[in-house]
Amino acid sequence: MRRLYRSRDDAILGGVCGGIGQYLGVDPTIVRVVFAVLALASGVGVLLYLLLWFIVPREGEEAASPREAVRTGAEELAERAREVGEEVRGAVRGGDTGFALAIAVILVFLGVALLLRNLGFWWAWWLRFEVLWPLILIAAGVALLWRHIREG
Repeated sequence: MRRLYRSRDDAILGGVCGGIGQYLGVDPTIVRVVFAVLALASGVGVLLYLLLWFIVPREGEEAASPREAVRTGAEELAERAREVGEEVRGAVRGGDTGFALAIAVILVFLGVALLLRNLGFWWAWWLRFEVLWPLILIAAGVALLWRHIREG
């Protein structure tokens, strides 16, 4: 009987998409795209990914109980979050001021936008999640194109 496991070999974060791809016999990239679309469309992709990271055991490991699987998944998630935090901290401290500036601008923009929306400003109709995410994606795409054109 086949069982669903998180992949060890085809993992970007926790191996969830790689494991689902192996289980279903499809390319894990397709599974990753589905999760990304779900994350951007409604946010449910992030929640589903984290839930599966908690409850699905890693390939080659057998969880003694559901409680043990959740504990192990939570420990792995915490460790991966620390690693990503260290990578970001290293990029910011390492002199990559462009990256740090971009992150700062995005955080300030999102914070102001969400604050204005929560305060109920009538002119802030564009701050709805359905409108804001496409605007952010368009701005990021234009910025990447502009950078590509400038660099030749």
